[in-house]
Amino acid sequence: MGIESPFWRAIAVFRIASLGYAAVLLLQAGGYAYPVTGWTVVGVMAVWTAAATYAYSVAAWRGWPLLALDLLVSTGCLLATPFVQGPQAAVGTMPITATWVAAPVLAWGVYGGRRAGGVAAAVMSVADLWLRGVRGFDLSAVPVNGAVLLFLAGIVIGHVARLAKQAEARMQRAVEIEAAGRERERLARDIHDSVLQVLALVQRRGAEIGGEAAELGRLAGEQEAVLRELVRSAPRPARTLGPRRRFIPARRPRAESADLCASLRRYGSAQVTVATPADPVPLAPRTVEELSAAVGNALDNVRRHCGEHARAWILVESESGRVIVTVRDDGPGIPEGRLEEAAAGGRLGVSQSIRGRVADLGGKVTILSSPDGTEIEMSVPTALS
Repeated sequence: MGIESPFWRAIAVFRIASLGYAAVLLLQAGGYAYPVTGWTVVGVMAVWTAAATYAYSVAAWRGWPLLALDLLVSTGCLLATPFVQGPQAAVGTMPITATWVAAPVLAWGVYGGRRAGGVAAAVMSVADLWLRGVRGFDLSAVPVNGAVLLFLAGIVIGHVARLAKQAEARMQRAVEIEAAGRERERLARDIHDSVLQVLALVQRRGAEIGGEAAELGRLAGEQEAVLRELVRSAPRPARTLGPRRRFIPARRPRAESADLCASLRRYGSAQVTVATPADPVPLAPRTVEELSAAVGNALDNVRRHCGEHARAWILVESESGRVIVTVRDDGPGIPEGRLEEAAAGGRLGVSQSIRGRVADLGGKVTILSSPDGTEIEMSVPTALS
């Protein structure tokens, strides 16, 4: 719809209200000196009010041709005042159009900003003052309140409309950046869980085997370092695609629930003990998928840093409105500052594959480490999404 739509609706209401006000003034004055001409002018104003309201509601029709025609019609109706009120109308008498002539000034301001609004106000004000001067009045005695109000309306409304459009563009830009960042984090987690771990394994096994395999391991290590740097580097600012381009996130289809316990039991082995409630723990499929991936990454870290024979325990607890998944091991613990150092070095196992996943689900991660082992607690809401 765009931020401009409320402005165009407000201008349409202003046109209709001003048209009614002009008709009331014509009735109170008994049609002025020439009633037939007066009602003819009001009829033209009514037709143009309907046409302009519809034309401005169609975004493709808004442009300088429509704005110029709007200003021309309004000026013509204003200059028809002497043919309605007669040459002997009193000084300060409201013209036949009353406040209706301010509508094109507002339209110019909304479309083109304060400068365009000021130009339209100048044109309309010159027509009004020239009209009063032609009718024999001393211009030094002619009230200029109408001209001043037109200038204020055109400039102020133009300025506010321009600020609103800039705010809309910035908000749209922020939405696009946030969406791009979330997608980047998701890809980083997937890359860490697959490609980076494979490259690290090739590097380690190549060094153990030696010979030509060692060279392959070295190349794999170089590519792993390059890919880690690419994943953790800040994204470049996207190009501005213009105010008409809008980013609309795709809606995910609402799926049936999935059982978290069944998904986590597949990690059970001689070294991994899985303890879950007797009843299923239903969650949204995406929540189950992300939690299972986070648990899998935590177990990978246990095998990598604690050895193949390290023991681990997975505990699932369901509380009021939340599910808590705990992964505990009997390893030597995490040295002080190791997680921050790993994140700075592009190793995203904890910062993205665990914390990032849980944060995207609206949950939180608590890590407790001591020389007797490490405990990772992941807490997420149970509401299906």
